[in-house]
This record gives sequence, C-alpha cells and structure tokens, in this order.
Amino acid sequence: MPRPRILVINPNSNPAVTQGLEEALKPLGFEGGPELVCQSLAEGPFGIESQADVDGVAMPLRKLVEGDNRSAAFVIACYSDPGLQVCREGTDRPVFGIAECGVLTALARAETFGVIAIAQRSIPRHMRYLRQMGLTDRLAGERPLNMSVAETASGEGTLARMIEVGRALRDEDGACAIVMGCAGMARHRRPLEDALGIPVIDPTQAAVTMALGTVQFSAH
Repeated sequence: MPRPRILVINPNSNPAVTQGLEEALKPLGFEGGPELVCQSLAEGPFGIESQADVDGVAMPLRKLVEGDNRSAAFVIACYSDPGLQVCREGTDRPVFGIAECGVLTALARAETFGVIAIAQRSIPRHMRYLRQMGLTDRLAGERPLNMSVAETASGEGTLARMIEVGRALRDEDGACAIVMGCAGMARHRRPLEDALGIPVIDPTQAAVTMALGTVQFSAH
C-alpha cells in the first residue's frame, strides 16, 4: 500500500514560496506518516496580491484537485483561501484553506488574535472573509508589512519588519496571538514567536496539521 499523500498547493508560481513551505513543513513529516508534497500552480501569478489574482486561480485549482487521484487531502497554501469552496465541490476528499485553519488555530491558543498582512490592500479582502466566518469579534487588528509576496519569501529585512508590526499588534491592538497572513512568511514563524513572546501561527503548518490528523484517523 502506498503512503497516503497530502498535496500542499501554492497557488502562485513563485518557486521560493513553495521551497519555504517545504522547509516549514519538515517537522510534520514522520516515519510511516502521510507523504507531504508541495506544488506550485503553474498557471498562477507570481504573487496573489489582489482579488483578481484570487478569482483567477480558482478554476485552475479545481482542475488540479479534480485531476489528482493520488492525494488523500489537499491544502490551499494562500492566505486568501482562493478557490476553497469550488475545490471542495470538485472532490469528496478534504480540502483545507490555510486562512481558515490558521485563524481557528489562533482561537484555540488565545482570546484575541492579530494578523500580519502583506499589504494594505490585502486587509479589506481578509476582513470580508473574517466576516463570513463570523469571527471579527475576536480580531484585535490587522496590520500590513507593505511588501510583496516575493519580498517576504526572499527574507531580506522581512523578519525585522514582521517583528515591528507584530509588536504593534501585541502592544497597541491587544493581540494575544499572531497569524502570519501569507504563505511566503513561513520561515519566520519561530524567530517571530521568540521575539514577541506570544503564540505565532503559521497558517500552512496549522492547515497541514489538521490534514494530517484527518488522513491518519481515516487510515486507522
């Protein structure tokens, strides 16, 4: 019997983001456990930074999910959860969105949470989603890095800026946990948590952890 596989899809076409996901997910791989495979969406833009980008990858994501007969579960690794509902319509296997999973994990760790966004223009999109989830009462605030997805993935100067924004969310907005609002931030979770002294949630790790539990319990 082949090992069950969890496919983690980066909906943008930036290989540095996909590589960062692979690094961030290494602690979740274990002997005899599901295989974790990270894959870029070839049709995706270099970064998903607008509603047009979000809408544009929905159907390519669904085609990828529908055409995959190997994976036991899917994770859409973009904080806007693009195509999440249409992908769920296209398969009877579980599909996890990292924003949904990241926020739910934060709520399990703290009374209030803050979000570090890529850019100011991302925040209205994230707020619409939180209203749909009915969770705005637990949001302390959301603040932007004002960087591109590619800039956060490259790492130069990103952590210092994330610490600055994270401290403002903690000290000024009252956030008791932080959710990193982009898959490209994955490599900075541990040093950011060490600097802030409160839980920092990498949403991709949160989503894959949920997927692991679902697949493992389905197999036994």
